[in-house]
Amino acid sequence: MLPPFVMDLAHQLILFLVSLVANVFSAFAGGGAGLIQFPALIFLGLPFGIALATHKVASVALGIGATLRNLREEALERRFALFILATGLPGVVLGASVILAVPDRVAQIALGLLTAAMGVYSAFKPSLGQFHTPIHRDRSGYVIGGAVMLIIGVLNGSLTSGTGLFVTLWLVRWFGLDYKRAVAYTLILVGMFWNGAGAVTLGLLGEIKWSWLPALLIGSLIGGYLGAHLAIVKGNAWIKRGYEIVTILVGMKLIVG
Repeated sequence: MLPPFVMDLAHQLILFLVSLVANVFSAFAGGGAGLIQFPALIFLGLPFGIALATHKVASVALGIGATLRNLREEALERRFALFILATGLPGVVLGASVILAVPDRVAQIALGLLTAAMGVYSAFKPSLGQFHTPIHRDRSGYVIGGAVMLIIGVLNGSLTSGTGLFVTLWLVRWFGLDYKRAVAYTLILVGMFWNGAGAVTLGLLGEIKWSWLPALLIGSLIGGYLGAHLAIVKGNAWIKRGYEIVTILVGMKLIVG
């Protein structure tokens, strides 16, 4: 039998590799880290609530890693970024506050169907998100856009996979961003701030597996940076295809359970 420290080291290595792979894909496609990371935490022995809180904390490092890479591009508009935070954060806190008391299977199936549908929709719109043509920047556009952001925020706080993908597509479809800019907003604002708010709320109301976090945080940080770099280098066509693949996979995973 292996010594305990060797087993613990192997366990930390598995956590690091799972986090790295999940967050590279997530940072490239604009969401979906929970497709791999969250189920892996449950498979390795964490109950649902603890796995969710631990995953949210680790996901913050994805946002930090992506931010470090995207800051060199100066692609974000400050006022628009503040709008996304102001409309989404209240929903995140609300969703995280109620999820631990709500059975989530029906919601996960519905979310899976919607997530997969987003990938199919994007696939049938070849020009979607290939050019940056800002639209709906008037009062009514912001009201509708903000209301949907609030709803996505609730989903982000309460469910585990794919909500960053919702933000990416909404920024592309409603506000006219290209995929490259939309992914940058999602990774920085959702990855760091939305997930941070969800992690704090879940941590206060539930429990976090602190001993698992070092490996998860390192994997998320490195994966976020590498995925953001790939997205910047490859451009909109590659990001669009990656987005479609990840959304369909995430949707199928949520439906199957």
